Amino acid sequence: MNKIRESAIQCIRDEAQAMLDLIPQIDGDFDRAVELIFHCHGKVIVTGVGKSGHIGAKIAATLSSTGTPSFYINPLDVFHGDLGVMTKDDVVLAISNSGNTDELLRFIPMVLHMEIPIVAMSGNPGSLLAKYSTCHINVSVSKEACPLNLAPTSSTTAALAMGDALAVALMKLRNFQPNDFAQFHPGGELGKRLLTTAQDVMHTVSLPTIAPDMHLGEAIILVSKGKLGLGIATDSGRITGLITDGDIRRAMEKWQAEFFDKTVADIMTVSPKTVLPQTKISDIQKIMNRYKIHSVLVTDEDRRLLGVVDHYSCMI
Repeated sequence: MNKIRESAIQCIRDEAQAMLDLIPQIDGDFDRAVELIFHCHGKVIVTGVGKSGHIGAKIAATLSSTGTPSFYINPLDVFHGDLGVMTKDDVVLAISNSGNTDELLRFIPMVLHMEIPIVAMSGNPGSLLAKYSTCHINVSVSKEACPLNLAPTSSTTAALAMGDALAVALMKLRNFQPNDFAQFHPGGELGKRLLTTAQDVMHTVSLPTIAPDMHLGEAIILVSKGKLGLGIATDSGRITGLITDGDIRRAMEKWQAEFFDKTVADIMTVSPKTVLPQTKISDIQKIMNRYKIHSVLVTDEDRRLLGVVDHYSCMI
């Protein structure tokens, strides 16, 4: 293995070990930080300078997307008017590996004056930041992954991982569910599946409706024209049954020459799976998987046919 690969692998090993070493450091202060943020009636204001600031911005984004209103603020901007965004209902999450970053420490007295609780995250439990914080989360690492032990590598990875641990613990406390996640991610694939409903994707034009007493030879033509692989038996607008391509093939094999004498009622499923227009696509997918079917019928409360959702409709 060449030296380039060796150095890359060692870096990953060092950072992975740094994260594992965080586990014993999750203590009572971590619990207090989670409770403090959970009971916060305002926002979580995340702050940090340099690389810690970049990590803070990501942590703020993760918290916000998982149910904890948060945003990142550069402590340098506070001296130029941004202090006005803070209220006594907020919590400040201050990140600094050394815990003695000058720009951050100059910001702390303002926070204390406003009586806003501070959750500190640093690698130095004896730092001034830790001393003046309401609770301190220790993210110290034994060494940086940088071969010079200088560039923030393992320390920033550790802080990022601890931020994720905070977010996950808060999700657990809030009983944060996939539907909640989708509301914060409406543009993503998960959000689409969880928020899109049957009426958004259902087929409604030229639906292959057939009569229960229709002969199968005639029904085949209508099923083929419908291009959905099924025919829907209706009576006065209400669904009475369903036949599929598979039903037709099995009936032809079973009855052979007698097939054309049979009617839709002889082979139809009398209780096809139906959903209401507001049913979520994610729930329809569960129905399809559970019953091993490729389509469901969309009806109103009186079982009148409104549309069809097939497997391909759910591929959004």
